[in-house]
Amino acid sequence: MAKVQKPTDFNVLLEQYGMQVFELARTFKAVDDKGRYLHWDEFRRYPSHGISKEAAWAAIKLSRACGSQTLELRSECASPFSLYLTEFCAAAIHGVEQMTSRLGGAAASSPQYRDNAKYLVDSLMMEEAISSAQLEGASTTRKIAKDMLAKERTPQNDDERMILNNYQLMKHAKYAKADNLSVALICEFQAIATAGVEEASAQPGHIRDGDDIFVGGPGNDVVHQPPKASLLVPRLEALCRFANEHHDGQDGRAFIHPLVKAIILHFMLGYEHPFRDGNGRTARCLFYWFMLRCGYWPFEYISISTLLKQAPMQYGRSYVQTETDGFDLTYFVIYQLRVIERAIKDFMQHFENMRLEAFELTAWVQRLELKGGLNYRQSHLLKKVLQHPGRIFTPKELTHDYDVSENTARTDLERLVGMKVLMKVQEGKSFLYIARDDGRDNLKKATLR
Repeated sequence: MAKVQKPTDFNVLLEQYGMQVFELARTFKAVDDKGRYLHWDEFRRYPSHGISKEAAWAAIKLSRACGSQTLELRSECASPFSLYLTEFCAAAIHGVEQMTSRLGGAAASSPQYRDNAKYLVDSLMMEEAISSAQLEGASTTRKIAKDMLAKERTPQNDDERMILNNYQLMKHAKYAKADNLSVALICEFQAIATAGVEEASAQPGHIRDGDDIFVGGPGNDVVHQPPKASLLVPRLEALCRFANEHHDGQDGRAFIHPLVKAIILHFMLGYEHPFRDGNGRTARCLFYWFMLRCGYWPFEYISISTLLKQAPMQYGRSYVQTETDGFDLTYFVIYQLRVIERAIKDFMQHFENMRLEAFELTAWVQRLELKGGLNYRQSHLLKKVLQHPGRIFTPKELTHDYDVSENTARTDLERLVGMKVLMKVQEGKSFLYIARDDGRDNLKKATLR
């Protein structure tokens, strides 16, 4: 990541250029004519014939100041963080609301609808776990990682352990969504993210007690020096108060859309960098935790890390732009909204494909006219069994795929044994269920009787 040039302080520019700044503010707005919220490092590269770059920049900062929201969160030097919501931000937020509404609504959708959605996209939680680990440097392939998660195989190295931890972290974020945020819960998230990692510096569940932590850039550059360890507990407590506050615009309270607030929590945990390891994973977990807490249930299945991993330099750059321009969170919020916008588009396409497959699956099972019928979960399993002759299935694997108990999973498998599409084989004290090569033929014979 190339070094980002820090702009001159606004007050210094205003003193230097005076009334010229106010005149230029008629032309130079918070965003440019293409809707871009440019940082000084970008703006200075564009030609402005006959106009002082610095004066024009001061005019932009003046326009932004007039429309910015000052947050109760502060930097280490006590400067408040601010936020300017552009037209793009409003459009991206609207897109999230449309998606939630289309999938049934956060509160209005029935449990059965959400369960069907879960069967369609369950593997996407694995995608987030894997991508989040790869963003932090894990090198395990997706195929190996998914096999490990599905079969609950013991991780063989720290990379696999990180992926398993992330998967458990996502599940815990869902479990804890009703809890208020506390320093203890943040430490709990980090402890899950780093559990069992052999690296000595991980210190699961413990806030760092030293100031030898920094975020590095190219070469030996330090792009971010986090707040001192002695300040972390009160700063994290302030972050928790911000998370738990009702920013609903009522009774004089400020309004912050839940999506924007979740992104701010993501940023702030990364900014505070309270742990020796696992800060990025914990920050992304906070984003998901807050979205689920606010009822945006589809985010359980939307992987932002998959896209962050594709451009990690831009991810880091959005942090640096915020810190170098008066702690203006807009840069990070816009970048994350663009990522979320693409992630939603990918998710909706995947969901639509799976929905069509579900209709086809239901019609196929109805044509079979099986005695007693099959529910959606059992139909999905039957199709998977028929598509993979020779594959081994276990009750434990199904508990992950369909979020059911082992007894329910075993009952489903036994039913397919009775239909002669699975073969039951004992291995030690447990049983394996193997997809039969003649499963399709046996199923046809059963439907002809």
